[in-house]
Amino acid sequence: MLSRITKLCYSSLVVTQPINHYSSTPHGTHILRLLNLCRRVVEDLKPLKSLLLVHGLIDHQPLIVEFFRRCFDLGSPELVLSAFAVIEKPSVFLQNSTVRSLCNVGLFEDALSVYKKCRISGCPSDNFTFPFVIKACSALGALQIGKGLHCSVLRNGFGDNLVVQTALVDLYAKCDQMGSARRLLDRISQPDLVPWNALISGYSLNGLNEEVFHVFQEICAMGFKPNVSTLASTIPVCTRLGYLHMGKSLHGFAVKLGYFLDEYLIAALILMYAGGGDFDVGRKLFDCLLEKNVTIWNAMISAYTQNQKPNEAFALFKQMLQANVQPNMITFLSIIPSCECFGCILYGESLHTCAVKYGLVDQLPVMTAILSIYAKLGDMGSAEFLFNQMPVQNLLSWNSLVSAYVHNRHWDVSLDAFREMQLAGFNPDAVSIVCVLSACSELEAILPGKSAHAYSLKNGFDFNLNVSNTLLAFYSNCYQLFSSFKLFRKMGVRNAISWNTLISGCVHNGEARNAVALLDQMQREGMDFDLVTLVSVLPCYCGPENLVQGMGIHGRAIKMGFASVVSLANALISMYFNCGEFHGGKLLFDSMLNKSMVSWNALITGYRYNNLHDDVMLLFCQMIKEDQKPNDVTLLNILPVCYTPLQGKSIHAYAARTGIAMVASLLTSLIFMYARFGNMNYCLLLFEMGEKRNISLWNTIVSAHVQTKNAKKAIAFFSQLLHTEMEPDYMTVLSLISACVQINNPNLTNCVMSYVIHKGFNKDVAVVNALIDLYAKCGNISIARKLFDGLLEKDVVSWSVMINGHGLHGDGEAALALVSQMELKGMKPDDITYVSILSACSHAGFVEQGRMFFNSMIENGIVPRMEHYACMVDLFGRTGHLNEAYDMVTKLPHKPSLSLLESLLGACIIHGNLQIGEEIGRLLLEMDPENPGSYVMLYNVYAAAGRWTDANKVRSDMEERQLRKVPGCSLVEGW
Repeated sequence: MLSRITKLCYSSLVVTQPINHYSSTPHGTHILRLLNLCRRVVEDLKPLKSLLLVHGLIDHQPLIVEFFRRCFDLGSPELVLSAFAVIEKPSVFLQNSTVRSLCNVGLFEDALSVYKKCRISGCPSDNFTFPFVIKACSALGALQIGKGLHCSVLRNGFGDNLVVQTALVDLYAKCDQMGSARRLLDRISQPDLVPWNALISGYSLNGLNEEVFHVFQEICAMGFKPNVSTLASTIPVCTRLGYLHMGKSLHGFAVKLGYFLDEYLIAALILMYAGGGDFDVGRKLFDCLLEKNVTIWNAMISAYTQNQKPNEAFALFKQMLQANVQPNMITFLSIIPSCECFGCILYGESLHTCAVKYGLVDQLPVMTAILSIYAKLGDMGSAEFLFNQMPVQNLLSWNSLVSAYVHNRHWDVSLDAFREMQLAGFNPDAVSIVCVLSACSELEAILPGKSAHAYSLKNGFDFNLNVSNTLLAFYSNCYQLFSSFKLFRKMGVRNAISWNTLISGCVHNGEARNAVALLDQMQREGMDFDLVTLVSVLPCYCGPENLVQGMGIHGRAIKMGFASVVSLANALISMYFNCGEFHGGKLLFDSMLNKSMVSWNALITGYRYNNLHDDVMLLFCQMIKEDQKPNDVTLLNILPVCYTPLQGKSIHAYAARTGIAMVASLLTSLIFMYARFGNMNYCLLLFEMGEKRNISLWNTIVSAHVQTKNAKKAIAFFSQLLHTEMEPDYMTVLSLISACVQINNPNLTNCVMSYVIHKGFNKDVAVVNALIDLYAKCGNISIARKLFDGLLEKDVVSWSVMINGHGLHGDGEAALALVSQMELKGMKPDDITYVSILSACSHAGFVEQGRMFFNSMIENGIVPRMEHYACMVDLFGRTGHLNEAYDMVTKLPHKPSLSLLESLLGACIIHGNLQIGEEIGRLLLEMDPENPGSYVMLYNVYAAAGRWTDANKVRSDMEERQLRKVPGCSLVEGW
């Protein structure tokens, strides 16, 4: 049903004759009367616009100004914009009033569009135009347009206008151009408090906290009386820095000045007290106000959200709605982050519904915040749907989408979204760069990450501390530690995050010494340690020689009040076990009041890596008794120490019952466990159940077949992998090479070598090391040596496998020559290298050199393992030094291995030493009475000495136990 005004408008449209004399025409007067009647109904404005167009009154300034005013009053700016587009030559007054009104309702982009149209139509600008257009640029962060306006201001002679100058100071301050803002303020001859407030607000907004206090002192020194705006910009700085005492002083100052009841100031004070942990005072300020506007409610809700009090935040939000206070955009931005604390998508969906109810779905910040909370709670489907439903997408919404993919570990998809954002015409900002670098870091995508670094340098983002810190993490994660240090040295400003990131990067790259050196440098430069610093550096202390330093970190943590923090206690437990101080680690664990699952896992891991398998099982049983629920990390530590298939199956059953059996890492560990017990049927069954697009699953099944000596099946699985879309990685190739070692087929070895070169794996040192070992064991020492010599960077393993290769071929001189070269290159042999060296000495019969290297190893702090003793016993046995070999066996710090005793017994047979042979034979029978080989060897000892009675007794014992000698065989394949 048409309203009376609308009917009058339609009746007026009967007159179609254009009118040229607006102010005196009856039509102009009639329309003015209709405008005065039009006060409540927006629909009445549309026919009025038609009247203006039909009667040619669209250029009548008094009429159109009044029409625009009515449109803004009734909330219909779209009618203003459509009408303004028809006006060919707008006046300065119309331009100014329209731009001002658009800015007042927050339509800053439209304000700039109107200004642009006026410029094109030749409409001049004055000192009333520039402040509002500059304000629009400030709100939009349109720095380049603002700089252009600054030039126009100077060109048109308004550079000395105080209002215009103040607007420009505010523009530069809000666009993070604080140097320009300060220089502009200093050029103002007689500034009042307003530009000073714009400057102090800019410093506060950009986190330049010390400058805020400095400007506040300047204001007071010049005799200005700080107002609400001054205090409202300064108090948040006290909140950020934790200067509660100073904030209280400013509170008292505000009371003295009579600003106590100002809503913006109260809101800032609530956040300050809540941020300082004094919720009682913040809540009292909130409760003391009888009339609370939306700003006050928002401040209290935000205080609860920021302090991880989601229940209180939602309770207050409910009270706000019950008090009939309509929430605004800030309300939703304050309450939405609380949903994450609940971990339940229902809260996010409820707030989404509420935002729809209150008509805020068109507000991009609100929709972007809801998108983010969907993503953080794992509902990427809703997040993507919400993004696609946005009528307009801006840089903030694109950043939120890219960040959502990163948060949910969809690294490749996040890079695709980043490219789509650029194709849509949005230039990345610092937030975009941080997101894309995080994805590149996880993917170890060097080239895209370096491109992002170059872009940040080009656009000045390298001065952004968040970007610099993310770049440090990127280079560290991609094993480009040199680049991390180079960037770190160039950083003009560093915070604790910068130091912690580099320390953590050093630990990640195995550079423990550099990490400790950074800690010392951090202390010398006066940078305070925080909890993350201590947790990051603790993995550096991982040997008995580092125990004192690790205990020093523990002492510092106690002094700093961090000793009871669970994350630090967990790291300390790991440190104590890594340093061999089991009692200290267990004592710390027992003293913890609040143990997390990580605490239990740290202790179990410590026991496992120190081969305390019985303790691992006991601790696991204790966990179950205390109603702790083991997670996948726990089971990953338990599976390798299972003694029997039944134990392994029990763990498998528990994993299946709790729903974690299909976790990729646990599935592969289960396959390895079953392979250890020779149950390949279960291994294949688990492989079929797993996600075939996971390369680690393929690597595991190939490795499991190698482990169970089914090399041909391992190669068959590799061949099957090549027919899928999956690309083998270096781990696949290493398992393939291990299978080739078992088969010992030269043709297959050459095929694998060709594949490695074709796929570029020959650039990986570990792969080349495996190939050197393969060719050496296949009898082609010349190719092995060529591969070794072709390595640009040789690690300790490279030298070890080549030394071992020469040793296997009986070329002891070449092996020892490599040892000399290795030491000249500054490489120190490790325990594995010494096994290769001693083995080479054994094969070549170099007794003196063997003794020398064995003693040198002990002098270098390497504790001999069974492999080292076995090499020395073999060396002494081969060369006839049987008494020395037997003496070493009797003085072993632990029980000798069967292979060691068998080696020495064989030497006794060769050299005819009955006495030692008899003793070694008895030891063998005691240790492994069911091994027929031991009986045969002892029989041969007696037979060689002519003691047939003893020999026949050994044979009788063997027959009584129903043992039979395993027949030997000889096989050379592929020749």
